[in-house]
Amino acid sequence: MFPYRIETDRLELERLCRENVDLFTYYELCAADDDIEEVTRHLYWNSPRTVMDARELLNNEQRSWEEGTKASYLVRPFEADEDEYGGIAGCAKLFVDWDRDVGELGVWLRKRFWGRGYAAERADALLELVFDRLDLSMVEAKVADDNERSRRTTEKHVDRYGGRRDGLFRRSAATGYYCTRVVDEHRYTISRAEYEAAIR
Repeated sequence: MFPYRIETDRLELERLCRENVDLFTYYELCAADDDIEEVTRHLYWNSPRTVMDARELLNNEQRSWEEGTKASYLVRPFEADEDEYGGIAGCAKLFVDWDRDVGELGVWLRKRFWGRGYAAERADALLELVFDRLDLSMVEAKVADDNERSRRTTEKHVDRYGGRRDGLFRRSAATGYYCTRVVDEHRYTISRAEYEAAIR
């Protein structure tokens, strides 16, 4: 159902699975990277505390992929230097709610890859997947109110495709390193009709 690999002009999105990333590398990437607390401040998942936690996260990714409810991809810029994480910049996610006919986009990038337009480029590729391959009616993105950097990026991207900000939902999510903060979040959506009008 989901493509194993997606390529854009500057990025390779490759399925997040054990065949594509070593368990220990994945653990280090998600738990021990120098800036991980800042990176995960606005995220909606718990960073693994142990290698076994990382193993369970990868197992959950496998199950979700097979069930068709979530596609998770390693984000690898073509021009990235091979480092201790194999040039992985972060992870891109697509959650699919088949009952609502909606795909939800998510991403996190290591701090050294911020500000390069990778989040928008990844979103372009996943929008195409949502509307052209999965035939869903709408895509959504949720951003914590105090995450100004992601809000600006998301608003610019949503505007480009004729989408909109649906509102601010109070106390709607727990975020941060080990999900210790309850936050308000903005919801942005792009409908199929808006997307198709924008790409004509």
